[in-house]
Amino acid sequence: MTRAGIGIRTAQRHNERLVGQIHVYDGEGKGKSQVALGVVLRSIGLGIQTFMESRVLLLRFLKGPGRTYDEDAAIEALQRGFPHLIDQVRTGRAEFFGPEEITRFDKQEAQRGWDVAKGAIASGLYSVVVLDELNPVLDLGLLPITEVVKTLKNKPQHLEIIATGRGAPQPLLEIANLHSEMRPRAHPEAHFQGIEGIEIYTGNGKGKSTSALGKALQALGRGISQDKSHRVLIIQWLKGGQGYTEDAAIAALRQSYPDLVDHQRCGRDAIVWRGQQQEIDYVEAERGWEIAHTAIASGMYKTIILDELNPTVDLELLPEEPIVQALLRKPKDTEVIITGRCKNPPAYFELASVHSEVFNHKHYAESGVDLKRGVDF
Repeated sequence: MTRAGIGIRTAQRHNERLVGQIHVYDGEGKGKSQVALGVVLRSIGLGIQTFMESRVLLLRFLKGPGRTYDEDAAIEALQRGFPHLIDQVRTGRAEFFGPEEITRFDKQEAQRGWDVAKGAIASGLYSVVVLDELNPVLDLGLLPITEVVKTLKNKPQHLEIIATGRGAPQPLLEIANLHSEMRPRAHPEAHFQGIEGIEIYTGNGKGKSTSALGKALQALGRGISQDKSHRVLIIQWLKGGQGYTEDAAIAALRQSYPDLVDHQRCGRDAIVWRGQQQEIDYVEAERGWEIAHTAIASGMYKTIILDELNPTVDLELLPEEPIVQALLRKPKDTEVIITGRCKNPPAYFELASVHSEVFNHKHYAESGVDLKRGVDF
């Protein structure tokens, strides 16, 4: 997207960034852990493409045994698909607790997780370390923030660090190279909670399409755990070229689960500007929607990702009403994930049971830092 108007920027060649950055995803909205898993998938996918394996540590604070979490299934899909590349450590207790309910065990578990993190960061063995729910751990005072900040600042140059969770403290945000905040958007009609299985990710921050990939992993993982085939369809509008953020991730998914993941791209290899739409843009948008609404109605897929549908509608390449009708009639057990920023909220936003708006507070690209393959594109 560009700031001058609605449009999708064609993927360009960049001088590859070799230095890893510190990402922070926080806020009250849904999608934070999903984004981290999407970045992991991209990194692994690039490693497969370049024959340079990318090893990942998923360190999950405050997520002890006894409960299931949204991302459990996604992690299972990652571990099944790439067993030699994914390490996972969980710490903490299962139940939620506030500052007044902190126990000695909570502090011990947080320290155990942090000891693992410090060892992993210092080892140089990993290309990505995910510190899931580190933000609330720091916010609760379970770890000394000065030590955490110092360790992260002195990480190996190549290492990508991803910290997630609500309540990221200011000292962490100050050293972050990227900070995206997920905010929930409530439906104006309080009595209407939306249709279960419709999720929308909008906003100018990083993490929308990546979060959708996390949902794809979740669907695959649920199928594995239930010994069923949970098929996933990913349709991308306005992305007719090559070299986009999600390419390596989708390629990795299709390599590991070739019978369960379908992918379709539509559009031309160019920026589509408002007022400068070409006939081919309408044709390609309609082609994508024909596939999408047939797939939604079929019930064949557990998860359907409609990537960049929002700007496609905002550019008036597709009408809103057919989308509304298709979503109203979707099978109950089919989830539809819709992504992309837009200026004029379409009518189908009102149908979503989950709507997260991603706000960009800080991005290293704005400071002239080169993008990194497998993480940024």
